[in-house]
Amino acid sequence: MDLSQSQSSNLSLGFITHASPAVSAAPNHRSHISDDSITFQIDSRVKDQSHPVPPIPLQLMDKQTEENGKEGGESMDEERDVEEFRILGHSMCIKRKRDTDATSSSSSSKSFRVTSSNENLLGLESRRNAIRAWGNQGLQVADPDIFEIMEKEKQRQCIGIELIASENFVCKAVMEALGSHLTNKYSEGAPGARYYGGNQFIDEIETLCCKRALTAFGLDPENWGVNVQPYSCTSANFAVYTGLLLPGDRIMGLDTPSGGNTSHGYYLPNGRKVSGASIFFESLSYKVDPQTGYVDFDKLEERALDFRPKILICGGSSYPREWDYARFRQIADKCGAVLLCDMAQISGLIAAKECASPFDYCDIVTSTTHKSLRGPRGGIIFYRKGAKPRKRGLLLNQGDGSDKYDFEEKINFAVFPALQGGPHNNHIAALAIALKQVATPEYKAYMQQVKRNAQALAAALLRRNCRLVTGGTDNHMILWDLRNLGLTGKNFEKVCELCHITLNKVMVFDDNGSITPGGVRIGTPAMTSRGCIENDFETMADFLLKAVHITNLIQREHGKLPKAFLKGLENNKDVTELRTRVENFASLFAMPGFEV
Repeated sequence: MDLSQSQSSNLSLGFITHASPAVSAAPNHRSHISDDSITFQIDSRVKDQSHPVPPIPLQLMDKQTEENGKEGGESMDEERDVEEFRILGHSMCIKRKRDTDATSSSSSSKSFRVTSSNENLLGLESRRNAIRAWGNQGLQVADPDIFEIMEKEKQRQCIGIELIASENFVCKAVMEALGSHLTNKYSEGAPGARYYGGNQFIDEIETLCCKRALTAFGLDPENWGVNVQPYSCTSANFAVYTGLLLPGDRIMGLDTPSGGNTSHGYYLPNGRKVSGASIFFESLSYKVDPQTGYVDFDKLEERALDFRPKILICGGSSYPREWDYARFRQIADKCGAVLLCDMAQISGLIAAKECASPFDYCDIVTSTTHKSLRGPRGGIIFYRKGAKPRKRGLLLNQGDGSDKYDFEEKINFAVFPALQGGPHNNHIAALAIALKQVATPEYKAYMQQVKRNAQALAAALLRRNCRLVTGGTDNHMILWDLRNLGLTGKNFEKVCELCHITLNKVMVFDDNGSITPGGVRIGTPAMTSRGCIENDFETMADFLLKAVHITNLIQREHGKLPKAFLKGLENNKDVTELRTRVENFASLFAMPGFEV
């Protein structure tokens, strides 16, 4: 750049670019500059040649954005390209030349190049896209191994007969909620009192679920509260114990071999404590009459008055008859116990008024949500609140009208933070969906069909000289005592499984009081959900009797011991034939929630 003939002086300004520090002084006495720079020479027409003026280095300083940055919409690139300074009172500007020649770049030179941000932006976008691609892969692509196993399980469900009383098939809406974005949210606490933010809509879902739970069972919210956060009924039961009892306090429930649940307390014959209920609390069980299969209330009352439990539990896993809640209430009041009902198996029938309700007599009611209720897998706790009723006679657990139930705070605190962390919001939403369906006439018709199917299956087995515990059923299940057929529940269960019929073995008391897995439990909700009615269960009874015949043949030829018995099942033509019949039959009925 060369500027001359200034309008205001006889000076000329010469700008000289030094390309290399190796340039030596010129004859015109220009001094050597140690680095690449821009200098200017003051040249006067009247200058004294005896006193040459040396060139003056010009150091161009980048503007500091903090001091000189411009506000508004001016381009930052333009600001970086122009430098303004004054020489001899004149305002001057130098526009930088962007050096794109790689050969002219030097670590010691002043460069006016502006690095483009496009490369950085492209790199960031590439990383974002990589994360998005990884996070949005479908199951089949993301994990083909798990996908393949899940497809096999789907096929197993479709081609088999499901007779496990604790299982059911959920509807499509429940399945959609379970696999939804609600699983992303962490929601420790209760509606309106969460540990984390962003729970306003989760609060709405849980509040609606609680409201629907009370409606489904016809409960007044002034007198009953509900907690829908437990992960299972076992968790729900343990939360009740934790909230109301101290370690070592006493509980009393139905003996497991009599049809009770291990979460009510159970010891093995060798004294080993099976569940947390027995590890942390002292438990004593009551039993059924081995002759009739019904609860022996006289012995129950005698044991309860001696043991003095703080919680008396009615309800069980394998009891096919109605529960006498009024009699339980009397016994609980006599021994000063809180009455808890575990209605896990029959909650759907109770909601549909197809079984007697425990809510008129019990203080607390717990349940699973996935069995006859046909919801997602989880637990639920109902508890009384408000004023206690006035005393009637000598009922010890009731007040004078001024006492209030104190279950709500204790139970809710036991669920969280004592025992659980954040609730499963996808489960709570799915439960709300199921509870809405429970309150419909269609659900009542479904429960009526479940009950009719159980009675039809029981009648079909009784006609074939099978022995049923209590001689029949009042709900959705039957207990089949196989001992008169010479079978064990374990071997029969295995044969049925290979034939694609699923049921489960149960312990049955004999006259001597010894415990043997001598029977199986059969339930009707799952196949009713697939559209089966009474005639279909008559066909299933034929399949079950064929499985009895196969089991007997194998036991006679190979014995009852597991290793020998399993050997007899290998390549068994009778098993293959029955399995084909079962698959053809089951394939006639649609599977709720998904298609194959």
